[in-house]
Amino acid sequence: MGETGTGKELIAKAIHYNSLRKSKPFVGINCCALPETLLESELFGYEKGAFTGAFRTKKGKFEYAKGGTVFLDEIGDLSQGMQVKLLRVLQEKRFERLGGNKPIEMDVRIIAATNQDLRKKIENSEFRLDLFYRLSVVHIHLPPLRDRKEDIPLLVEHFLKRISKSLGRDIKGVTREAMAQLMTYDWPGNVRELENVLERSCVVAEKETLDRVIFFDEVSQFGTPTFHETSLPFRVARQEYLARFEKDYILHAIKRCQGSVAEASKYSKIPLRTMWRKLQKYGIDPKGFKRKTS
Repeated sequence: MGETGTGKELIAKAIHYNSLRKSKPFVGINCCALPETLLESELFGYEKGAFTGAFRTKKGKFEYAKGGTVFLDEIGDLSQGMQVKLLRVLQEKRFERLGGNKPIEMDVRIIAATNQDLRKKIENSEFRLDLFYRLSVVHIHLPPLRDRKEDIPLLVEHFLKRISKSLGRDIKGVTREAMAQLMTYDWPGNVRELENVLERSCVVAEKETLDRVIFFDEVSQFGTPTFHETSLPFRVARQEYLARFEKDYILHAIKRCQGSVAEASKYSKIPLRTMWRKLQKYGIDPKGFKRKTS
């Protein structure tokens, strides 16, 4: 449990990769990023012909992660219907694919996370008490990054390794001055913001060591990096810019359609299920773009 962006998935991965299940898959899913019907098919899978567009059988997260770990992020946003279905699966340790009738044994560790007060949601009859106790075997509260700045150097080291690999760069670290910038900032977006700031800084970096970091309020000063600024290989640069275009286009479509995913799907001619997956991939919450009613 902790604020948005505090690194709950990082902790979940650390638990997984330091357990006896480390050789098996770690699978994460954001419970608030998908509508109930799509979330159900993502978790449990579906048989060919289960619904329109189900042209082949597909395994769900619980089946794919057999022997490993399933990370359920934003569990507090589950609908009442999905809470009942998840509770039944946790109790019986088996499930069926959508459109199927063959029970499948479930062998996964469940790690759930939320940025909400579940006890308050229970009091308001918005979250099931029995599901809460099923999930709350071990409770971990993750403080915001501003309250644990001693973690920043280790997080920087971790993120730089991952970012360097994805960009095809060799960023070896940060200067003392750049680290001072990171240590004095309050990080309202927590660990997620730290990762994004480091990625942006690595894209425009010309040296192997970051000598300054670029925060969100500085982006307009730099604009979109050009190819000669990034010195990226063609394939990496193309992937980087296509990903940015895709995210910007999805944002444009959602804003234009005032948070309606169905309308954005029609407008962009992107299939609805694909649109939902893109929203989840880029962490875009369509509810934030809905027209406010007085």
